[in-house]
This record gives sequence, C-alpha cells and structure tokens, in this order.
Amino acid sequence: MKASPLNAWIVGVTWLLAGCTGPGDDAGYRELSVWAHAGRESERVTLEAQLRRFEARHADVRIRLTFIPEGSYNGQVQAAALAGRLPDVLELDGPYLYSYAWQGRLRALDDLLDERIQDDLLPSLIAQGTWRDRLFGVGTFDSGLGLWADGRALSEAGVRVPEGPDDAWDDGEFRRVLRALARRSGTGRVLDLKLNYTDEWFTYAFSPLIQSAGADLVHREDRRGASGMLDSPRAVRAMREIQDWITSGYVDPNLDDAAFVQGRVALAWGGHWNYPAYRAALGDDLLLLPLPRFGPRMVTGQGSWQWAVTREARDPDLAASLLAFLLEPEEVLEMSRANGAVPGTRRAVQRSPEYGPGGPLHLFVRQLDEGYAVPRPRTPAYPVITAAFARAFRDIRHGAPVEETLARAAGHIDREMAVNRFYPVVGAAEDSDEPTFTWRHDRVSGWNVGRPSGREGGPCGAPCCRPEGRPTGEQGRPRVTVGDRPL
Repeated sequence: MKASPLNAWIVGVTWLLAGCTGPGDDAGYRELSVWAHAGRESERVTLEAQLRRFEARHADVRIRLTFIPEGSYNGQVQAAALAGRLPDVLELDGPYLYSYAWQGRLRALDDLLDERIQDDLLPSLIAQGTWRDRLFGVGTFDSGLGLWADGRALSEAGVRVPEGPDDAWDDGEFRRVLRALARRSGTGRVLDLKLNYTDEWFTYAFSPLIQSAGADLVHREDRRGASGMLDSPRAVRAMREIQDWITSGYVDPNLDDAAFVQGRVALAWGGHWNYPAYRAALGDDLLLLPLPRFGPRMVTGQGSWQWAVTREARDPDLAASLLAFLLEPEEVLEMSRANGAVPGTRRAVQRSPEYGPGGPLHLFVRQLDEGYAVPRPRTPAYPVITAAFARAFRDIRHGAPVEETLARAAGHIDREMAVNRFYPVVGAAEDSDEPTFTWRHDRVSGWNVGRPSGREGGPCGAPCCRPEGRPTGEQGRPRVTVGDRPL
C-alpha cells in the first residue's frame, strides 16, 4: 500500500523520536509507544519537544510517537483496539474514553499516579477522566465555554454586565438583552451561536442549557436511558428558548465565521480558542461572560483530549511517569501556550498570565474549578447520544416541533442502551479476562457499537459496518491506517 503524504510524515516523526537510530540499535532501551491526535502544528511541535525532554531525563528510554489525523482518530484507535495493536500511551477525545474503559482496554490510573498529582488536577478533568469511580484518563488542559461580548455595544444598550458565574443572566434577562441589542442593530441579528460548527459543538455548547434548566441528555445515575430526561418539560422549555432566539431573527448564521469580529453581532457563544482573534478585533472592549442560566444555577461545558495508559502497556509505571511529567506545571503551561486551552492543573493556572487570578480568561478557570462544569455523559453510549442530540438540534434549529423531536432522539438512545444492557462491567474492566466484542452499526451516529460476544444482536449488514468504528464510505475499503500500515 502506498503511503499518503501525511502517513509518510507520521512515520518520519515516529523514527525521529526514537532517537534517529537504525534498526537494532535500540537494544537495552525501554521503549514507550505514544499515539496523539495530529492537531495544530504548534501542538505537535510542543509535544515532540516535551517527549524529547522526557527522554533526556530518562537516558534509557526511547519514545515512538505516532500522530493520527484528528478527523479519523477515534475510528482508527477503535480499529487498533480490535486488532490488539494499541500503543502504551494514547490520547482520547474527552467522552470517548468511556467506551475503551468499558471494553477493558485501559488501565486505571488511581494507583499509578501520585495522589499529589491527582489533587493538583482541575476537578473538571478528574470528572472527565473518571468512569465507574476509577480514574482512566488525565488531561493536561481543559476547554472553556462562555459568552463573548462587545462591551461597548452592551454599554450603549444599557445592558447589565454579569460579574461572574454566580451572577449570570437568567433566561428572561437574556431575552431582554437580545431585544435591547436588536433595537440598536440595523439587522436585528445580535447573537452568534456558531451554527457553522459541526455536530459535536451542538452537544458541547447547548446541553449545558438543558442541564441548567434541570434536565439532561440521559439519566446518569440509573438504567433508564434518555426518555423522561432528554424529552422532559424542562428540556423542552430550554430547546424552545433556543429555537425562539433563531426564529425571532436574533441569530446570525455566521456562514463566514466572522459575525463577531466584523461587528455584525454583539454576543458570541464560543470558547477559549476564539480569544486571539476576538482580542485582536475588539481590544479592551472584549468581555468574557458566563452563559445564561435557565434555572437556579449556570452550567458550562468542558472536556478535551486526555491521556490514558492501555492494558497493552509493557511498562505501566514508565507510562505513568510520562503522564506525571506532562502534568508538571511548566509542561502544562507549554501546551497551554501552544493551543490556548485552560491549563489543567491548579499550580499551572497560578503561573498563567491569561488564566491566573486577574487574567482575562480567569472566568473559564472559575467555572471549571467551582463546579459549574458538567462533563458530557460518562457512558460507552456517548457516540450514539451525541449524534442523536446533534440531529435533534439541527431539526429544531430549522423549526421542527421541539417535544416530538426530543422524544424521537430519546427513543433512539433508549434502544441503543437497552440492546447493550446498559453496559454492565465485563471482562477486563473487572480485572479479569479481556472480553471479546461483536459489533452493530448505529445508523444515526455512524459508529459501530460494541457488545460482549454472545449477547443478542450483531452487525446490521450495511456496507459501512467495519470494525474501525466509523463508516468506510466504500464497500471493502477500510479507511484506517496507522503510520503507513493498514489495519
């Protein structure tokens, strides 16, 4: 198979971080294989430098790093898991960790990482990395979600500025804010919801409003799925409110991703990644505000990439020592400077000019550290949940009846969770023999959903049912490679 240019580059990085040695020259070295998502260049360069520093500290260690394209990352990791070819250490995108923990692919970190390191993590990262009371993942950074505002426009409209997450606008005040800003707008459009973003954004950005209203995407503490929660009166009210913002003409479709920087709107839903461009455009007029609350307490989203140690790790203690190194304050700050994200430890936050006390982005830290952030549902069913909600959001955005649309999404989630018996702990997840899995294609999410072998069900027979976890798009041609090797 001929390697693509990207795959050829991946192989080059893997070779370089192995110390530029030739075949057979690594005798006597302890080797760690590491997989990471191929994000922005600054992140890749930073991670490479960090792994070099770790090697310099441990002269007998060689690290083989493989970058995998972000768009196909989860599918490729799932394929490698099925093939028994996971690395020692790998990144996992936030809520996708739970499927691998349930399958018994990961090692719990509770006893591998020093308690002082765990205590230094932001509580949001502990929550994100925990499945069934065991810690399986740790992130060196978290994400921030909030409402960006043009302070001058708010002042001219006579709008009150919230002082923090405990002072957020409620839904009624937010409607009055939109009306006040619209009266001074030539178009009436005053809010950017990032409707130009892709599906995971809808779950990340708007499920907090449902949670603030007192509902959720699923029942989290028992085996009742989503019905009665996602389609509850409180969830319906929250989604009707969002639909009303759109149908009332307050929302700019933002097709060019420039509604806020060009001054077409005074408010923009967004995150930490928006700060550089927004700061450049608005200067001192830029404000960072909490999301509105639809109940007694504001809720925000959280979650990003996190590190895990696999069950295939040859030296789990060495793998954990790498994670401990990446969580040292200076290393956390290096990655935060590279990607702009919230530093993942309290010690690093205190040293950050942007995120520390008095910094322009400190609100994000307060939200994550003071309990306003709610992790996305911690269940192996998450790919199905987020796909069903994103589909419902798209329909509601375009005017579909809210109650019926949410009920349909809840029913789909219920069926998926029920057919998997609500994901009981099995096999290696209980520190016994590793389970084997059969796969069934979920037509809404596009994922193949696993269940322990011998359970009811099986592949749907669709051409896209392949073990890599996402549709191949073509019959018989898997879309999965690691380095230049097809899986």
